[in-house]
Amino acid sequence: MPFDGIVAKCIVRELSKELSGGRIDKVLQPEADEIVLVIRAQGKNHRLLLSASPRYPRIHITETVKENPSVAPSFCMLLRKHLTRGRIHSFEFNDYERVIGLNIEAVSELGDISSKKLVIEIMGRHSNIILLNENDRILDSIKHVDSDVSSVREVMPARQYILPPSQDKISPSHLDTAQLTQLLDFSSKPVERFLLDNIKGFSPLLCREVCYRAGIDGKRRTGGLTAEERISLETALHSVIKEIRNDEYLPAVYFEDEQCRIPLDFHCLDIKQYAFREQSGSISHTLDRFYNSRDKAERLRQKKADLFKLLNNSIDRCTKKLAIQQDALREAADREKLRLYGELITASIYAIPKNAKSVSLMNYYSENGEYIDIPLDPNLSPQANAQIYFRKYAKAKSTHIYTTRQLEQTQIELDYLESVLQMLDNCTSVQEIDEIRQELSDQGYMVQKRRRHGKKAASATEPLHYRSSDGFDILVGKNNTQNDRLTFKIAQSGDIWLHTKSVPGSHVIIRKSGREIPDRTIEQAAMIAAWHSKARMSSNVRVDYTAVKNVSKPSGAKPGMVVYVNYMTAIVTPDQYLVESLRV
Repeated sequence: MPFDGIVAKCIVRELSKELSGGRIDKVLQPEADEIVLVIRAQGKNHRLLLSASPRYPRIHITETVKENPSVAPSFCMLLRKHLTRGRIHSFEFNDYERVIGLNIEAVSELGDISSKKLVIEIMGRHSNIILLNENDRILDSIKHVDSDVSSVREVMPARQYILPPSQDKISPSHLDTAQLTQLLDFSSKPVERFLLDNIKGFSPLLCREVCYRAGIDGKRRTGGLTAEERISLETALHSVIKEIRNDEYLPAVYFEDEQCRIPLDFHCLDIKQYAFREQSGSISHTLDRFYNSRDKAERLRQKKADLFKLLNNSIDRCTKKLAIQQDALREAADREKLRLYGELITASIYAIPKNAKSVSLMNYYSENGEYIDIPLDPNLSPQANAQIYFRKYAKAKSTHIYTTRQLEQTQIELDYLESVLQMLDNCTSVQEIDEIRQELSDQGYMVQKRRRHGKKAASATEPLHYRSSDGFDILVGKNNTQNDRLTFKIAQSGDIWLHTKSVPGSHVIIRKSGREIPDRTIEQAAMIAAWHSKARMSSNVRVDYTAVKNVSKPSGAKPGMVVYVNYMTAIVTPDQYLVESLRV
């Protein structure tokens, strides 16, 4: 993540402006590696987040409110003891290192004013939050680092606090770009790596930005640059360093798509290599936006993980069962031949010699009257051989009837599981995931934990809402239970129902509202149905549509499973941008 020394300088500048002189009213620890200070400053409350997460270490003001554990962890209790009612005197930041300190004046238990320092070290998996006394001795830390973990620097209570080892790099405050470019002759590294190894506070993102502005491929070796390219590199680097020294900040989150849904990076400088951005006047707002998106995606991934495993295991089980049942059907496919053998033996029982291993008998059922070779057991009489063939026929017949029925049930279950898997993949909130979890529990695929006494069940989510270019409302079910409610409770008989043909997906309803539905609306609704199906990345997707009155649910069918008649089929290719533009 690009929380580099430049971003650290920017956030300290902003926090100093917003929170210096503020009073710490509350100390919270919603996560094992996360602290939130509720600070009253400039007439309003701020939530200052300090995270030592190995993946997302950071410090910024946040709008997110997380649920706290019923019993506060010991580090949180210690911070409450020393920092509650204390005032933030200043923020510390030194030479583009990602170590930020909060100098706090607090009242001790004896009523004396004492100085404390809360330090956050933003160093990837080595990140930490440490509380120091006025003599820079460690009172405690959110992560303990003893001699077994690090022989260089211990972070344990009562130890003297030592700053992390300084990087042997040039500070942007003292960087001479001309001298640095002269060092290119003594390096064989890629240009991006050369910049990263020599300039303090730079992240890989910022190194790529310098190369982008210079029009140079950052993966090229420094020794292969031409004189013109070196001049371009020096000019681009000088421009970036000037922005850093002059605090020319333009905080923004950068996205993969024009709709700004998939965040790629963030920074406090103007990053020109990305096309899609969401600018903000606050670096805290930028960080909160970026990390909330990442945190939400991570939480959803974790929340879905056990359901994905359950569904994939169930689908594998159904697929194996389906293969076994298909093999059994193939074995029972020649059952009529067994009955024929028995009848031909019975009809010619007195013409068959004893102890014969086979016999050739005329097939009187055939118009041509050809002869058929029939294997026999020489140890049995012809009558006993006939009975064996009749028993094999009876068994094969019952196997065919039973297996056909079981095969249909297995295919229905497989279709259902694949539809749930598709719905789960499309979930965008924890509540939607919980609805699918409840659906699977109701269908007996998992055991749902009992709700605590007095805890109310969450209200059901609403279907997705779109509006066609002609002004017609289009509703989309987000899970199979909602599909049933949408089709049989919400929709009117004259509304149009759509679903991808033979592909798991959502039920889609076009609300007719007393008007005739034009072809363009049907095409757009079909595209929405295709997008909310397993075929969203395919082309020429077949989507069936009919009036809601032509859709029915068989008795005992699983959620979302329906049958329909009198339908037509549209062939569409999903267009993500069109679908998103129609979303209400």
